Amino acid sequence: MVATARGARLHPAWVAAGVAFVALLCAAGFRSAPGVLMVPLEEEFGWSRGVVSLAVGVNLVLFGVTAPFAAALMERFGVRAVTSVALGLIAAGSGLSVAVTGSWQLVLLWGVLIGLGTGSMALVFAAIVANRWFVRRRGLVMGVLTAASATGQLIFLPVLAWMSEGSGWRSASLVVAAAALAVIPLVLLRLPNGPADLGVAPYGAPAGTPVAPGDPMAAPGAGPGPARRAVATLAEAARTRTFWALAVGFAICGASTNGLIATHFIPSAHDHGMPETTAAGLLAVVGVFDIVGTVASGWLTDKVNPRLLLAAYYSLRGAGLLMLPGLLSDSLHPNLIAFVVVYGLDWVATVPPTAALCREAFGEAGSVVFGWVFAAHQIGAAIVSVGAGVIRDTTGQYTMAWVGAACLCLVAAFVSTRVGRPAEPVSP
Repeated sequence: MVATARGARLHPAWVAAGVAFVALLCAAGFRSAPGVLMVPLEEEFGWSRGVVSLAVGVNLVLFGVTAPFAAALMERFGVRAVTSVALGLIAAGSGLSVAVTGSWQLVLLWGVLIGLGTGSMALVFAAIVANRWFVRRRGLVMGVLTAASATGQLIFLPVLAWMSEGSGWRSASLVVAAAALAVIPLVLLRLPNGPADLGVAPYGAPAGTPVAPGDPMAAPGAGPGPARRAVATLAEAARTRTFWALAVGFAICGASTNGLIATHFIPSAHDHGMPETTAAGLLAVVGVFDIVGTVASGWLTDKVNPRLLLAAYYSLRGAGLLMLPGLLSDSLHPNLIAFVVVYGLDWVATVPPTAALCREAFGEAGSVVFGWVFAAHQIGAAIVSVGAGVIRDTTGQYTMAWVGAACLCLVAAFVSTRVGRPAEPVSP
């Protein structure tokens, strides 16, 4: 196997990245669902938008808080095992949700079960694959894997909106469950835990680089327990100003994407008289341009100061949110399409530079530190997801939510410029 892997024309790192892309793409199915299914649930059960937003908020919190522990679990038990279990949880939660009769069941399935599953498939998974398999092209690969979520949104959003409108929201939920189940065999068969499994060095490693020694992530099963590792890494990283600058900026990133636009754009457009399928199509366009923006951001991260990239991304996002209240209407028009294109290019372009700064500042512990920074991302998303729903229930519109998020983005732009240079990396 070793000789075959080394003699192969295509380095196995690219195969691993491809499988990871497909897994992340399918896991993105549920993250497309809440915005599409919120209004049908509201109409069928009479639940307020704030109640449905609570289920989404619990999901987002667990999505984030699970991430650093999932990173440590992947290092201890292997990427393949943790990823397969995570996809199973997503399938179970989405499939069982068709039988809900009370809002607490929605919170349990959407919030807890799927939150744990998607949290284990969070962007730390992408960071581990990129860091473990690649020395060269790491930023580019991180950008491509991050774009998998946007690609999943592109694929699932129109399908879920069409199915929800034609066959009911339960059919849409079953599609998500089936997609998650379908990718599990691919992960089990084609996703090694790391280069050491195949007896190869990471892609782009200098000639003579040892296959496994010295790499704490090269093989599962060594080192302290996952929970202890994750908590100890947080305790040490939290002593640095760099960690808090990254965490605050990324919390605002989550608030202005997953928490606000992904959850409330379709319901808000519906409030203005726009059909749900049209609004879902606009979010799918966000997904199209997010692929371009995120891959380009990964390429730029290998060449430009990541701090400057983050400041530019957050400033552009804040300007777009300030304009959005005046753009929403019952029909498409050029200015709204321009907003969707620009916001798509900026959607998760923040991920490659943020992951790069974690790696730069915290060394081999960077993947777990990024997990905690991503937890802040999801906590920010959860707060704004619930808050925007409450604002809509209270005022009858989303204007305060859009403007507030725009102001937070300007804060994130400033904070990003304050991310310091590394002093001493956190011990893995």
